[in-house]
Amino acid sequence: MDAGLFTANNVWMMLATALVFFMHTGFAFLEIGLTRQKNTINILFKNIFIITGGLLLYYAFGFNLMYPGFEDGDMGILKFAGFGIAAPEGGMTPDYADGGYTWWTDFLFQGMFAATAATIVSGAVAERIKIGSFMIFTVIYVGLVYPIVGAWKWGGGFLDSWGFYDFAGSTLVHSVGGWAALVAIFLLGSRIGKFGKDGKPNAIPGHNIPLATAGVLILWLGWFGFNGGSVLSADPELTSLVLVTTSLAAAAGGFGAMITSTILYKNLDLTMFLNGILGGLVGITAGADLMSPNEAVIIGLLAGIIIVLGVALVDKLKLDDPVGAVAVHLICGIWGTLAVGIFGSMASGAQFMTQLYGVLIVGGFCIVTSGIILGVLKATIGLRVAKEEEVEGLDIHEHGMDAYADFRMNQH
Repeated sequence: MDAGLFTANNVWMMLATALVFFMHTGFAFLEIGLTRQKNTINILFKNIFIITGGLLLYYAFGFNLMYPGFEDGDMGILKFAGFGIAAPEGGMTPDYADGGYTWWTDFLFQGMFAATAATIVSGAVAERIKIGSFMIFTVIYVGLVYPIVGAWKWGGGFLDSWGFYDFAGSTLVHSVGGWAALVAIFLLGSRIGKFGKDGKPNAIPGHNIPLATAGVLILWLGWFGFNGGSVLSADPELTSLVLVTTSLAAAAGGFGAMITSTILYKNLDLTMFLNGILGGLVGITAGADLMSPNEAVIIGLLAGIIIVLGVALVDKLKLDDPVGAVAVHLICGIWGTLAVGIFGSMASGAQFMTQLYGVLIVGGFCIVTSGIILGVLKATIGLRVAKEEEVEGLDIHEHGMDAYADFRMNQH
């Protein structure tokens, strides 16, 4: 391989890494915008902790858990290549990763993905979880659970040998976060005032919908790196196809949710529109490199419909998810993974069953591990803040500050 091509591949991968990093801004904006003003500092603190802690954990042992170097004959379930990171021989040359990137770029790109799973949980548990409990959960989940699941497919483990396919993480990233979010909101209970005495859900409006809108647009931009970087080189044909299918699925997802929510609820709901875009993005992530533009539109459109029905289902189960994380990341993550067996160049009954087995195995593992971690935390230090703290806001109680200087003065 000539040096120019190797450099171009590596530069694209570094740019994709930067775009995935920028997604954390989008997650933070979306989560702040869809929740109340009194919890803004708390949410920002969690998001910053996830990025910093996630990267350090991935450096300490996550990367070597996720890419342990399974050999032929290994069961491909669990293996550890040691603490810390050090570039292997040839790691800076085109011999590494088929000339797509260097070993350092590989570490950083994968490290950016690692923190995303915990960010999904952050939105679902917003406004009522103890910050200490959330931080402990994040350390264990990002440090251990996410890399182990990732190793099963991307690290060459048993799901990979079965033929399970997940291009950029509909299951390995989004569902991993979504399952934990589901378990967490079940154990936490709903926010005060979310459900009336009759059991019907009450709207708790977010305090800054413009910020939430900016967050979704930033996430869409970041997804060009999330999916486009997952080509693992600057291959012009494949990268450009992935960016087209990603964008079309996002647009169709927004449209699907907008139309469905308007038919069902007779109003043009911007938050459903926004979550539809995210649902389309999550839905295409498993097979973005396999789909035609037409198939991407169908996958996105169905994801948008699924979002509206998924949000309604979560409410019906009396679960409180302030940002719609379960509908977006879990339900659309499952849909996107199964879609690989229905649409695209790998579609077949056998592939569909392989995808289904992968979803069930990952789901079972994530439910059990997150249930144990959160269950132990609930039984020991507790998961939920006191009623007074929840009513007055976590910012003042857990952080002793306000996000907006005049907020507290205007209250009195």
